[in-house]
Amino acid sequence: MAWWHGAVAYQIYPRSFADSNGDGVGDLRGIINHVDHLVALGVDVVWLSPVYRSPMDDNGYDISDYCDVDPSLGTLADLDELIAALHARGLKLVMDVVINHTSDEHPWFVESREPGSPKRDWYIWRPARPGFEPGTPGAEPTNAGSAFSGPAWAYDPQSGEYYLHVFSRKQPDLNWENPEVRAELYQMMRWWVERGVDGFRLDVINVISKTYPPVDGPPGPDGLCYALAQVANGPRLHEFLAEMNAEVGFTQKELFVVGETPGINAELARSFTDPVARELGMVFTFEHVEVDQGDSKWELVPLQLSALKATLAEYQYGLEEAGWNSLYFENHDQARSVSRFGDDSPAFRVASAKTLATSLHLLKGTPYVYQGQELGMTNASLGGIEAYNDLESIRFYNLAVSLGLPSEQLLSVIAAKSRDNARTPMCWDASENAGFTTGTPWLPVNTNYPEINAAAELADPDSVFHHYRKLIALRHELEVVRFGRFDLLLAEDESLFCYTRTLAGDRLLVVANWSAAPADWPSVLPDVTAAELLVGTHPSGELRLAGWESRVYRLG
Repeated sequence: MAWWHGAVAYQIYPRSFADSNGDGVGDLRGIINHVDHLVALGVDVVWLSPVYRSPMDDNGYDISDYCDVDPSLGTLADLDELIAALHARGLKLVMDVVINHTSDEHPWFVESREPGSPKRDWYIWRPARPGFEPGTPGAEPTNAGSAFSGPAWAYDPQSGEYYLHVFSRKQPDLNWENPEVRAELYQMMRWWVERGVDGFRLDVINVISKTYPPVDGPPGPDGLCYALAQVANGPRLHEFLAEMNAEVGFTQKELFVVGETPGINAELARSFTDPVARELGMVFTFEHVEVDQGDSKWELVPLQLSALKATLAEYQYGLEEAGWNSLYFENHDQARSVSRFGDDSPAFRVASAKTLATSLHLLKGTPYVYQGQELGMTNASLGGIEAYNDLESIRFYNLAVSLGLPSEQLLSVIAAKSRDNARTPMCWDASENAGFTTGTPWLPVNTNYPEINAAAELADPDSVFHHYRKLIALRHELEVVRFGRFDLLLAEDESLFCYTRTLAGDRLLVVANWSAAPADWPSVLPDVTAAELLVGTHPSGELRLAGWESRVYRLG
């Protein structure tokens, strides 16, 4: 087994973690100043969202220089110091790298815009639709829609053709069919490993091999086809991943490598992460964070706990014999879980944040804690669309308004699901701006920061933070948590999330009430009369569960 099979990762979104110079934007120096917070929590790995030089159209996921740090976040020397500071405390650093696309300001793309350039084929260029004037409405090569709304093809007057951008028009897709592109990217990744980086989070990595057809797909209300199947999991994906593993040394150097893989299933996850394949170490899957939506993330539906349990169990069973999964409810692209899946009211915020953590961290896989999740941070109420920074939210709002949908309804949906919910500044203490900055924060600080902040959490032994510490310590201590077999109990129950983990003679029982209403102890659960209570959210000794109560037993 690899070292990271027993690790817990912590994601840092640098712009929002800690600002050291008062300009309102978090930076590397701010992270260095708070390494002790990570040590106190007990995590093993830090996943750093992109810090590369970037125009920040998509907050760093549009890279203009892979081998430099954006000046707004610091310098290469600062990053070297951060790596050293983490290593000195026994922590690893994982870099978030975006290799499906670059910024349109990257020198490669700037050169690619010249039709006769040697780098023309480094990106995906196509002529206008036959019979249409280039640059006019409907002249795009196909009706493919981008992930951020609108066409996935952008017209470039300089070259007279269209380039593909699955995401923002300022994020042109690289052409992975070109071996020169792949060689350049592998060299860049080796350069980071030599600099001391311990692994990579690979952004939308299953999109690098395209499946785009040369014809239109089924149109939506705006005439565009937004089907992910048009672009993800292409025919050469396994070939590219295996090549990257060999060229960069993922397996050989035992690097921590996680691929973001939207639109897959457990079978594909296993094929990517089976050690025999020598492709990825683990994957981020999406079904479980899509159970509260309809055809898109903006169509809200009530959470059905049985559906959430089913998706989580699919991967627990599907990767039992081979492969590895990531365990998460939050990241920089997801709303705060206590507001989304839990109950962020004053009465139940703490208990539900703990119970969500218990339910997730006792599963098999590598758990991820997103900054502020360990404090039970909630969604932010930002108000009108002008208060939002998230490109995805703004593009959706503008498109929906143009189609006649009411602004008030749209703002309600955005308030629930916008990525800005996770990107508001980390709350360190009750001082002005939550101790994040002495200046004006780039996004507003959550208004409840006087009550929900790191200083208060560390001082309270019964806080969400200290509950996370117990769960992380339990994973480090018990092999059954790391490798035990998973068995789901009460699969159809809409209030209780219960399962066992078993390894040889060691067996754990996890019982979690995902409801504000008290719940009777189900008679079908294993007898806990002689069991040891390892972790619990409430002091009660009764079998009856309080609202949002959870327990972890070691069965006799």
